[in-house]
Amino acid sequence: MSFDTVTTVLFDTYGTVVDWRSSIAAEGKKLAEEKGIEGVDWEAFANAWRAGYHPAMDQVRKGQRPWTTNDTLQRQRLDEIAREFGISGLTQAEKDDFNRAWHRLGPWPDSVPGLNRMKAKYTIGTLSNGSYFLLANMAKLAGLPWDCIISADNFHHYKPDAEVYLGAVELFGGDASRVMLVAAHNDDLRHARSHGMKTAFVARPTEYGPDQEKDLEAEEDWDIIAGDIEGVADRLGA
Repeated sequence: MSFDTVTTVLFDTYGTVVDWRSSIAAEGKKLAEEKGIEGVDWEAFANAWRAGYHPAMDQVRKGQRPWTTNDTLQRQRLDEIAREFGISGLTQAEKDDFNRAWHRLGPWPDSVPGLNRMKAKYTIGTLSNGSYFLLANMAKLAGLPWDCIISADNFHHYKPDAEVYLGAVELFGGDASRVMLVAAHNDDLRHARSHGMKTAFVARPTEYGPDQEKDLEAEEDWDIIAGDIEGVADRLGA
C-alpha cells in the first residue's frame, strides 16, 4: 500500500507512546520510600488509577458534568484510590505532585527513535485525551519530538467523540486521507477510520501488565500493523 498522500502522523499517547503503568508504579514506589508507605501493590494501584479514567471521561462526554480537564479527573480519582489502597498521611501538595506523575511518564524504548525518524518526513503530533499541559510537560521530560500537540482540551471533547478526530483533520487542511492515527488500541483506530483517517496499529501487549486481555493484536486490517513505532516508520519509508 502506498502512503504518498499522508502528510501528518498523529499518535495516541497513553500506552502507545509512553509506558504509563511502569511509570506510575515507579513513582508510587518512590513515594512509598519517602513517606514510609507499606503494603501497596503499586502495579495494581497504577491499573486502578487508570481504570477510573474512562468512566470519568464518559460523564463529561454524556453531559453529566461540564468540561473538565484530564488532570482534574485524575486528581479526583487519586483521592478515591488512595482510600481504597489504605494510603494516608499525604498532604494536598504531595497528592498534587503525585498526580503530576502522569506528566512524567516514560516512553517505550522504540518511541523516541521512531518518532525522530518520522519527524524527518512527516508532521508528527499527539491526538490524546491528556490535557495540553500534561502533554507539553511529558514531551519535554521524555524527549518526545512533537511538531504539535493536539489534546482533548482543544475541542472540549474526549475521544471517541467525533469532534476530536474531525477537529484534528480540520487543523491539517480538512482532508482525512492525509492524516494517519497511530494507536495501540483497536477502538481508537476504528473511530479514526470511520472519519476517513489512515490507521496504524502498534502492538503493546504488556500495556496493562502480564494479564492484559485486550488489544493484544490487530483486530482489523489497519493500513499498517507493526510491533512498535519503529516498525511504523519502516512502513512509512521514514
